[in-house]
Amino acid sequence: MSPTYDVIVIGLGGMGGAAAHHLSARGARVLGLERFGPVHNRGSSHGGSRITRQSYFEDPAYVPLLLRAYELYADLERASGRDIAVLCGGVMVGRPDSRTVSGSLRSAREWDLPHEVLDAREIRRRFPTLAPRADEVALYEAKAGLLRPENTVAAHLQLATRQGADLHFEEPVTRWEPYRDGVRVHTAEDTYTAGRLVICPGAWAPRLLADLGVPFTVERQVMYWFQPRGGVGPFLPAHHPIYVWEDADGVQVYGFPAIDGPDHGAKVAFFRKGEVTTPDSIDRTVHDHEVAAMADHMSGRLPDLPGTFLKAATCMYTTTADEHFVIARHPAHPGSVTVACGFSGHGFKFVPVVGEILADLALTGSTAHPIGLFDPARLTAAPALGAST
Repeated sequence: MSPTYDVIVIGLGGMGGAAAHHLSARGARVLGLERFGPVHNRGSSHGGSRITRQSYFEDPAYVPLLLRAYELYADLERASGRDIAVLCGGVMVGRPDSRTVSGSLRSAREWDLPHEVLDAREIRRRFPTLAPRADEVALYEAKAGLLRPENTVAAHLQLATRQGADLHFEEPVTRWEPYRDGVRVHTAEDTYTAGRLVICPGAWAPRLLADLGVPFTVERQVMYWFQPRGGVGPFLPAHHPIYVWEDADGVQVYGFPAIDGPDHGAKVAFFRKGEVTTPDSIDRTVHDHEVAAMADHMSGRLPDLPGTFLKAATCMYTTTADEHFVIARHPAHPGSVTVACGFSGHGFKFVPVVGEILADLALTGSTAHPIGLFDPARLTAAPALGAST
């Protein structure tokens, strides 16, 4: 019996939706399976905004992928007609030797990216909403900004459907396994076969990819929205940049301009200050002490921001030991299974180029994009144990 589909994609959030689009755009018969509804808020691809930047403090190796992602986001806006990217500029703030500043500068110099280095006085002059300490500096990048995650996911699903992909929602995958020359995927509703499988499980990676041998840590993260004192005027994108701000203890916060009107405030969050959880046990309630801690931390940096607390929401990071991604053909099933997971809290800006890479790997077995950094072999303590989950 011939497989029903060329490729099955498990997970239709940011990465999986992009994969479904790129695969179907190349003429593949695609089935997408998602445990929740379309553009849901139960994983990691929600919250109204995500930062995008090119001077990448995590590692200069990411920069070529970011440059391609910028191109693909522009293509996605044109093809879908949706508002996705707002390039309002951004500052990476901290002491000169902080990872946030020094790492960003390293990437900017290595890849000849346009940037400026601002001292504390110049930061305050250009961006009066920010109040850096005298010993803090910033790398300013005009091409930094924000992405709208819900619009991005919706756009990729829209295009995938237009191109003939068969997308199933509210249909969780229970297990997958090799089958003849391809794969077989079992859900709560049915069983499907395909020549290839792409797995984009998000926080469900420890369950669906237990055989990969990679230890993943799922973390609960909280996003906060505050109404600034005096209103949002100074916090609009024309005046207020996105920022990542590292203090002397290495704690990072990140934030955005007010992008959704006067009643929605501006969003801020801690970067990597979450608690270990699972998708089933995550506490979706944001507590008063968490709001107070966020407001206290921000009051010395953006004095007008923590005026009135408006709302908060939770999401999840799925983090690897070195905070780099996992994107590869499955080492135990390289001819049929491709995986993308462990995006460690900084993956969304790469969504469209990850979709392109996954289509390359699934359909041709290789990609011209530089993904050596994302090989799961660097993290595995033991050989893969098998395919069933």
